Parts: sequence; structure tokens; C-alpha cells
Amino acid sequence: MENQLLCYDGKQQSRLVGKVYEMLVPLADNTSHDKTLEPISTPRAGEADRLLEQGVEQQKMGQLETALESFNNALKIYTELKNQRKIGRILCYLALTVYSLGDFPQAIVYAARSLSVAREISDRHLEAQVLGILGNCYRHMDDPVKAIEQGQQSLTIIRQLQDQAGEVAALNNLGLAYKALGDLPSAIAYQQQSLSVVQTLNDPQSTEQILRNLGNVFYALGDYTQAIHYYQQRLAIVRELGDRRLEGQILKNLSYACNALGDYPQAIQYGLARLMAARQLGDRRAEEQSLGSLGVAFDALGDYAQAIEYYEQRLRVARSIPDQRVEKQALSSLTTACYALGDYDKVMEYHEQSLAMRD
Repeated sequence: MENQLLCYDGKQQSRLVGKVYEMLVPLADNTSHDKTLEPISTPRAGEADRLLEQGVEQQKMGQLETALESFNNALKIYTELKNQRKIGRILCYLALTVYSLGDFPQAIVYAARSLSVAREISDRHLEAQVLGILGNCYRHMDDPVKAIEQGQQSLTIIRQLQDQAGEVAALNNLGLAYKALGDLPSAIAYQQQSLSVVQTLNDPQSTEQILRNLGNVFYALGDYTQAIHYYQQRLAIVRELGDRRLEGQILKNLSYACNALGDYPQAIQYGLARLMAARQLGDRRAEEQSLGSLGVAFDALGDYAQAIEYYEQRLRVARSIPDQRVEKQALSSLTTACYALGDYDKVMEYHEQSLAMRD
């Protein structure tokens, strides 16, 4: 999944904690509060803190099941010690982790408990963060109205706290909720507000994610020119970050958008760049897809000889994977392109290969 779960730690830095459902979540940094409000440290408290830090590191590495174990063990100790502030934080991490695993009902259970603690101890940062998680859970559970309600509460608190990084997350998440509701103009309005704020921060990862969301909304609207505008900005950031795999995915989006717009020469340029990236990464699936898209673009231009060259390459890759579904598609494309070119011998050859596959 291209979507990576991005979390703020309250210091205008972002970090990856998983590889699943798209959202931005502001993680409050309560360290300073903990130092002043916690009782004197004990060996048990030290063990719980170690488990908390261990869980956070495991979460960052995508070791979500292991992180759950660490967080649950820490929760037991903090509960024995009656440390409400740490209990609230651990419950929030648990909610975020099971969210990353796609268990949204359980994430809501943890988040609701964390929210109750946050309000009890008047931790506004934690309250805003948990409301954001709840909103995203409801969105994935096909309840965008409730998602918007929770997201608006989160945004109100974040703005009161003047937390710009958190505001970026809240606005982005509201944009996703309105998109789920089918209200694309409102989705765009919130995403653009989020982009405006994030551009004042030094956070290229979050900026890239918001640009992706904006590009996707405009693509869904059929406004391919605007989609390309945001995808191009996203591509520039990803190239600076040096993420070749993500670069290939963006080049795919750009190629598709240009194809949809009828700008086949530009679609070909992006397709060739994607093909190069796929081959450098040894990604045979992306290579096969790139070759197919290039064949379609040359086909649309009436350059059947060039289209056939890419379709033939796609056929070879499909057979090497192997993938019979793609092989059949490539043979069908070759039959049609050869017919358009007037090469009837090849038409019969590829048609017979298709029949052989059916048999």
C-alpha cells in the first residue's frame, strides 16, 4: 500500500509507524508533563517506561503485533501504579496500533478509554489526538458523518492549542472523511487548508501525503489537469527524498492522468520513466503494468508498430512471472494492434496462442 500511516510527535517531526490505512494522527508529546506530575520513579515504573519506549520503536518498525504485547504489558504496570497520564497515552498507542492492523472496532474501544482518561486529567493534546483516531476509525467503518463529528472536535481543540502540526493532521483527516461522504468539494477545501499549513513546516513526508490526497480527489472528480498539478509537486518531493518505489507509483498516477486527458506524448514520457524505475528496482509487476500503459498510449496515437513492441515485451514479462491473466490481455492487445497495422500473419499467430491458452 502506498498509504503510510504518518504520526506527529508534537515537535513538528513526522515518523512512519505502519503501512496501511491513510490518515495523519497528531501524537502529543507529554514528556514535560510526565516529569512534573508523575510520582517518584520506582523499579516498576521504570520497567513500564522501558516497555512503552520499546513498543514505540516496534511500532515505528512496523512490528505491530510485538508492539501490542509491549504496550499491554506496560498498561498492566501503569494500571497497578494508578498512573493515569501514562494509562491514557498507552491506550492511545494501543488504539493507533490496532488501527494500523485494520481492527477498527477494537481501536475504538481503546480510543474511547483513552479519551475518557484524557478528559479526566484535562490533557487536551491527548484528547485531540484520540478524537482524530476515532474519526478515522468511523470513516473506515463507513460512518463518515460520525467521522466528521469527531474530526471537527479534534480540529477545534488543536486550534485552541495553536498546534500547527496537529492542525495539518486534523484538516487532512476531515478531508478524507468528506471524501468518504462523497462531498468532494468539501474534501478539497480541507485538504487545501491542510496543505497551506503544512507548507509553513519543514515536513516533506506530510506534504507529500496531502498532495497525494488532493491529486486523488481531483482525479476522482475527473479534473485531470488539477490532479496532474498536485501529482507533479508530489513527484518533486519524493525525488528529493530518494524513494524510488514511491516515485514509480506517482509516475503511474501521472501517466494514467495524462492518458485520461488525452495527452499521450506526456503519458509516454511518464510511462518510460516509470518503466526505468521498475527495472532498476527489479519490480516485474510494475514493469508489466508500465509496458501495458505504454502500448495503450502508442496505440491511441496510431503508432501501432511501437505499441506492438511494448505489448510483446509485456507478453514476455507476463510469461516469466508467470501470470496467465496478463498473458491473455497482452495477446488480445497484440491481435488488435497487428490487425490495425495490417499484419494478418501475426494476427493469426497471436490468435492461435490465445486459443491454445483456452484449451
